[in-house]
Amino acid sequence: MRTDLKPDEVGSGPFYKLLTSVVVPRPIAWVSTRSPDGVDNLAPHSFFTVSCVDPPMIQFTSVGKKDSLRNVSATREFVVCLAGEPMFEKINATATDFPTEISEFSSVGLTPEPSATVTPSRVAESPVALECVLHANIELGNSTVVIGRVTHAAIDEDVFVTDARGNSLPDVRRLAPLARLGRNEWSRLGEILEITRIPYKDWPGHFGQ
Repeated sequence: MRTDLKPDEVGSGPFYKLLTSVVVPRPIAWVSTRSPDGVDNLAPHSFFTVSCVDPPMIQFTSVGKKDSLRNVSATREFVVCLAGEPMFEKINATATDFPTEISEFSSVGLTPEPSATVTPSRVAESPVALECVLHANIELGNSTVVIGRVTHAAIDEDVFVTDARGNSLPDVRRLAPLARLGRNEWSRLGEILEITRIPYKDWPGHFGQ
């Protein structure tokens, strides 16, 4: 037995809550921008993913016209920092609707760190920062998808682990990323599952039986 829900009948607000309860978990882009007046802004956005591999691009969605979107549109630069578990309460605090002239960095007690290729500051307490220049803003209804080309990645050395194949990559356990769920719920890493893809020549053929 299923419950059938149509967006036009439910309404945009309730259906938004439904979407964020079933599209889970969602990684968090902790987006740093700088206003044309030089004020540093920092806000979490949970509609976030990779857009392109070559050139490397990432995207986040601004629901409504928020400071992050206004600043990116004006300056064409932003930084996405990793939202890690040790900063849980401060990340949530940066979602407060501070006036435009007030910086979340100073209000929440975070350390701005100069970026290498863009003007907005990185969060010194975050283990990963992806510096971006704006590629495109795509307006979709009441939201805007912001796509940025990654110009620089700054990653703490102590999160790297070399695997059996010799690949030195950030280890998700050391990154300890947070994710958003529905309502006011967040999540941390649980059990991590590992599995390799099956080449067709090795297809076992038992799944359809």
